[in-house]
Amino acid sequence: MEGYSIAISFNFQRTFNIHAYFYPSYFMKKSWKNIFSYVGPGFLVCIAYIDPGNFQTDLQAGAQYKYGLLWIILLASFAALVIQSLAANLGVVTGKHLAEHCRKEYPKVPNFILWIIAEIAIVACDIPEVIGTAFALNMLFKIPIWCGVLITGLSTLSLLLLQQYGVRKLEFLIAFLVLTIAVCFFVELGYAKPESSEVLHGLFVPQLKGSGATKLAISLLGAMVMPHNLFLHSALVLSRKIPRSVNGIRDACRYYLIESGLALMVAFLINISVISVSGAVCNSATMTPDDREKCEDLDLNKASFLLKNVLGNWSSKLFAIALLASGQSSTITGTYAGQYVMQGFLDLRLKPWIRNFLTRSLAIVPSLVVSLIGGSAGAGDLIIIASMILSFELPFALIPLLKFTSSKTKMGSHVNPIAVSGATWLIGTLIMGINIYYLAEKLVTSLKDSHLGKAVKVLCGILGALCLLVYLCSILYLAIRKNKESTHLLALTGQEGLQVSESNNLPREDILRMQLPQQRTTN
Repeated sequence: MEGYSIAISFNFQRTFNIHAYFYPSYFMKKSWKNIFSYVGPGFLVCIAYIDPGNFQTDLQAGAQYKYGLLWIILLASFAALVIQSLAANLGVVTGKHLAEHCRKEYPKVPNFILWIIAEIAIVACDIPEVIGTAFALNMLFKIPIWCGVLITGLSTLSLLLLQQYGVRKLEFLIAFLVLTIAVCFFVELGYAKPESSEVLHGLFVPQLKGSGATKLAISLLGAMVMPHNLFLHSALVLSRKIPRSVNGIRDACRYYLIESGLALMVAFLINISVISVSGAVCNSATMTPDDREKCEDLDLNKASFLLKNVLGNWSSKLFAIALLASGQSSTITGTYAGQYVMQGFLDLRLKPWIRNFLTRSLAIVPSLVVSLIGGSAGAGDLIIIASMILSFELPFALIPLLKFTSSKTKMGSHVNPIAVSGATWLIGTLIMGINIYYLAEKLVTSLKDSHLGKAVKVLCGILGALCLLVYLCSILYLAIRKNKESTHLLALTGQEGLQVSESNNLPREDILRMQLPQQRTTN
């Protein structure tokens, strides 16, 4: 009888998981352990939200409009959380990342155009990293900006070579250096003492005062929600081992959402603190004439004076070290994104150093030309232009992602809820509306203020309108076209115990090999 009762107790506990109900601490420990096993992709993607492009646009937004553009950061952070979680869900549920879905879904010509746009986005993302690294070398060693642009290509290749000694150690080092500047700005907030009421007003009251504010708003959006991050995040999640059942997939999506939320919260606080410090210092009545002159055309090369209250004479050195780490770490994530984009769209793979060399070369040419002609100010303006390009290209990655994750044929029982689909389409429409408004306004004002002849103005107006029409038609094609390709059987049936074919099992070995260079082996 005793053995029989023990067997009943054992079966009852295994069936109803009674231990988890009566011992919640055990359940919580198990949940946290599961979450930690999924930590990684979100924080690696998060680096792109605190790169030199973000710092540059944040500094200018605070210096020119004080706290008036903080609401853009709040909106972009919320949009980034929703969009990045959708990218993760797409990879987890279907076993394929976004670029692979595009190759399967679209005909050859649209697929090739989408690949070209994705590559341009990666180059546009790489330009701020190149210039930010050049600014850091200038602050540390007084190297001219144009010379630093040339050196930065070699520095990233060297950093990629160090990954063979352990990518985790490299990630921890980069995260430590990047968070150093975050701590500095958090402490500087205590000295700058921005008005909390003004900060809250800037966060929750949308306003755009003039075309200059619209330009910076587009740059902030482009610097926050980057197209290449969607390809990157949907691929990185494929490197984790995920149970191929409905509950296993649902838990993985939930854990990735929590991880992305934590990572993006850190990025949100950093961006808010940079804008608040810049706005408080540059709009202070006690500012010196020298500092006021720097605030009129604030860029990364002049921003270290904002931290003098905390770091004193070391402000420029530590700011440069953190800027160098930010630029180099963002470049590594860009290299990974480029690998996944090329593999997904073209089924073509290159070694990381070759891929990085090609991307760096395309980014170095415009950076070098602008730094030689325009110097530090011209290089800073180029960062703003690159961020605007990213914002204009975002719909060509965002719309396919929304279409795929809202499709029952691709996601099955894990399809987006109606509320999530509505919110994401609203966010995408808002971003596209701001872009189109700025393009139309810029075209009209440029032609109106130019000294060209009437016939030339009409011709330029027609060409500009045609380009805008092509842009709109391309977006409508992606939005209206119905999905045709379905995914594996698990997503379609939603059966609990159903297993997928071996080709769709996670982790995917090709993603693992591409993401992490092989370690040195000994006989």
